[in-house]
Amino acid sequence: MEREFLRRLRKRIGPAPQLRVPIGDDAAVFEWPSNKLPVLAVDVIADGVDFLLDQCDPRLVGRKALAVNLSDLAAMGALPTACVIGLSVPKSGIGDKLDAIYDGLFALAEEFDTAVAGGDLGTHDGPLSLAVTVLGEVEPDRILRRNGARPGDKLLVTGSLGGSILGRHFTFRPRIREARQLTERFRVTAAIDLSDGLAVDAAHLAEESGCGLVISNDRIPVSADAERLARQDGRSAVEHALGDGEDFELLFTMPPAEADRLIAEPPFDVPVTVIGECVPEQGVWLAYEDRRVPMPDHLGYEHHFD
Repeated sequence: MEREFLRRLRKRIGPAPQLRVPIGDDAAVFEWPSNKLPVLAVDVIADGVDFLLDQCDPRLVGRKALAVNLSDLAAMGALPTACVIGLSVPKSGIGDKLDAIYDGLFALAEEFDTAVAGGDLGTHDGPLSLAVTVLGEVEPDRILRRNGARPGDKLLVTGSLGGSILGRHFTFRPRIREARQLTERFRVTAAIDLSDGLAVDAAHLAEESGCGLVISNDRIPVSADAERLARQDGRSAVEHALGDGEDFELLFTMPPAEADRLIAEPPFDVPVTVIGECVPEQGVWLAYEDRRVPMPDHLGYEHHFD
C-alpha cells in the first residue's frame, strides 16, 4: 500500500525549476541563486493537538501543515522554494484521508510556488502527525529577525487577532507577500509570526531584542471571531486577541517615521495597526488610559511535557 500511495504522489508532482534532481532519488538537489541565502523551517502538527482529524476536512490539515512553515518564512522575510513532508500515520483508519491531506498541501504549495521535493512516510500505533520542512531564500540585506527592535520603535501587527479556533487556524494566509513588500519598501527592525498568541510572541520578540514592549489595550485589532467567542464564554475579546494564538499574523517593529509612512502609504490590502512601542526596560506591558500593567502570564500557548 505504501509503494502504491507513493507512486500516486509522484505522478502528481511535476518538474520544478528549483530542483535539479526532483523526487525519486534518495535526496533532492536544489538549484541555488548566488545572491540569496537559504532559509530552513520545520513544524510538526499532530492529531489531538493541532487539529481533530475526525472532525475536520483533511484537506485543511494538509494545508495547515505547510502554511505554518510558510508563516515562519514570512517572519524571516524569505520566499519559499521547496518543501519535504514526513508523515507518521496510524496503522488503520487513515488510508482514505491521505490523498485529501496531500490535496490541501499541494494546493497551497502551488499558490506559493513551492516545489514538493520528497518526504517520508511511516506507520505507528499513535495518531497522525505531519512534519513539514520548508526551504526558502532571502537576500542578505532583507533578512528579518527578532532581535533588532530598539527603544522608540513602534510595534505593529497585520490583520486582526483572536478566535482562530473558529476556523482561521486552518484558513489563514501566510504573510509571505506582505513581508516581502515590507522589506522592499520600508525599514523593519524586528519581526515574528504570531503562532502562540500576541502576549507570548511579543515577549519572545522583546527578549531577543533586549528591550521592552508597551502594548496599548485599546489599539489591539480584535477579530470578529474573538468578539463572537467573548459573547459565548464571558472572556473579553481583547483577552482572546492576546492569548488564543494561531493567528499567524506578522508582529513587527519600525522606527516611528517608517511606521507613519507605512500607515499613510500601505503597499498591500491587509490592515496594519500600530499597537505599541519599544521601551528600554525589559518586559511586556498592557497600557490603559491611566496606567500600564505587566502582561498577564496565563495568556498564550506553550507545549508542556515531563
